[in-house]
Amino acid sequence: MPSASSATLAPTAAERVYQHVKNGVLDRRYEGGTLLTEGELADAVGVSRTPVREALLRLETEGLITLYPKKGALVLAVSAQEIADVVETRLLVEEFTVRRAVPAAPALLARLADLIDEQRRHAADGDLSALIAADRCFHAEIVRSAGNRILSRLYDQLRDRQLRMGARLLHAHPERIEKTLAEHTEILDALRAGDADGAAAAVRGHVGRVAALVRGDAR
Repeated sequence: MPSASSATLAPTAAERVYQHVKNGVLDRRYEGGTLLTEGELADAVGVSRTPVREALLRLETEGLITLYPKKGALVLAVSAQEIADVVETRLLVEEFTVRRAVPAAPALLARLADLIDEQRRHAADGDLSALIAADRCFHAEIVRSAGNRILSRLYDQLRDRQLRMGARLLHAHPERIEKTLAEHTEILDALRAGDADGAAAAVRGHVGRVAALVRGDAR
């Protein structure tokens, strides 16, 4: 018989639907323009329609879908404006925090090196979802190292949008994987050298090159 604590940790029906749809949007099983119906989602997750409605309302507030009464939920495509907003915010946050990371603590340098190795393993295995998640962790570790909790929370709010854009980019440009690893290594080398200007330039170049590709695919 499950304990009270294990029962408390079990996800609700609405949470299961929420994660099912959100993961589908982020890993591109549900592309922009896909119409999802309550009945289909209820059958896919094995729940009634009531938790489906609750989950869809939550996803609408996050900007991933638009609800149409009696029709379903339309998965929103990544817009050019969203790309521009995310890139601008990333540059503001990441250039500032990578400068603040110098001189970098040994623990941060070790963690970043481990994350690059992890990305290489995921690339070799062809696991793009895990690769993109490790990519986000690499950048988030630098942001957190600045010690500004407000900036860290702001950056974390971009996570889902970055994961979605990253999935789309790597599927369209698989050659970008090795370039990303090289650019991450360039950032790490600058941090190791205590070169704040070099680290900021490496971040600016990396984010700018990724942004240019994503913008091109969005046209």
